Amino acid sequence: MARWQPEAPGRLAAAALDLFEENGYENTTVIEIAERAGLTKSTFFRHFPDKREVLFGRATVHGLLVDGIASAPSAAGPLDAVAKALDALGQTYFTADRREFSSRRQAVLNSHTELRERDALKRIGLIASVTEALHRRGVPSPTAHVAAKLGMLVWEIAFDQWIDTDNGEDFGPLARQALADVRAAAAVR
Repeated sequence: MARWQPEAPGRLAAAALDLFEENGYENTTVIEIAERAGLTKSTFFRHFPDKREVLFGRATVHGLLVDGIASAPSAAGPLDAVAKALDALGQTYFTADRREFSSRRQAVLNSHTELRERDALKRIGLIASVTEALHRRGVPSPTAHVAAKLGMLVWEIAFDQWIDTDNGEDFGPLARQALADVRAAAAVR
């Protein structure tokens, strides 16, 4: 096997997802994932600390969210900055070619308590990253934290609609509609 393997994290994630669907999460080993991907166990552990992490490529998501917030116009309010970050996710991460994988991944996460717990922890980390990015824009607490949590709610609403493979809509418009719905609900007295 070659020392360097292109796209190893993606290949490992695809292999893991296939095996989790075929054999169940509990019945799949790191060695089986690596072999299915045509890689070694040591390559797996160079990219992921354990098999739970193989389905969570969130480093990219963190960066896109933080960069999206930083690139929002200076006059943008906190939720508008979060909307800019969600647009960045839609344009570069939640693309049409990732929809099927994301839908399958979510089904696997939903069927395993351990993975749902890991997903919840990852989302808390994303909220913290968004909150910090908003603080760097000068948004005070608790406004930054509330905007970050609302942004995650918007993401969850849009993501659930986006992974519906029959839907066909892009993530960005779904996120903008979810944001409009959240703003309308927040305005209700």
